[in-house]
Amino acid sequence: MSESTKKALIVVDVQNDFCPGGSLAVAQGDEVVAPLNRLIKEFLDRGEPVYKTRDWHPAQTKHFAVYGGTWPVHCVQDTAGAEFHPDLLDDPRITVISKGTDEAADGYSGFDGTNLGQLLRDEGVEEVWVGGLATDYCVKQTVLDAVRQGFEVKALADAMRAVNVKPDDGANAVEEMRQAGAEIVGDKIKAAGTGQ
Repeated sequence: MSESTKKALIVVDVQNDFCPGGSLAVAQGDEVVAPLNRLIKEFLDRGEPVYKTRDWHPAQTKHFAVYGGTWPVHCVQDTAGAEFHPDLLDDPRITVISKGTDEAADGYSGFDGTNLGQLLRDEGVEEVWVGGLATDYCVKQTVLDAVRQGFEVKALADAMRAVNVKPDDGANAVEEMRQAGAEIVGDKIKAAGTGQ
């Protein structure tokens, strides 16, 4: 893609419940904030769109273990756990995309049940850069959906962290994104995938 290609940054679910101390904390989840903040600033300075997705679950959803799902209660609408990490840059030019609002669906991807794809197309975006939490769930599904929707995709290895329910989940997710056609930029994940 040329320098003139219209790009957008998608920051996935950097919310308190997914960071250390949260109800579904990702190990070192807060380490994604600094590299993402640098990119947010760069994109906004160039006048390129930035989107922040957030899990925005109803209090009762089949996504939660207490209602038959997989996960502990997290990122319930209008709770402190659903707020973005306090150090993540905020700016009125950033568009917030709420997902996981359907009590019958998981809503892992930023495109699932949202207007993100349409917003990107309306902006003339051809390439998306994706980072955030967590590599093996919401980041992966957002990347795979972006590829399916025809966008060039750069997945930001230095700006994502994995849940790793199984030890290799993060590394496997990165490989799955690569196989789907996303370009993996940054190499932090390579070491993380070796069990070091």
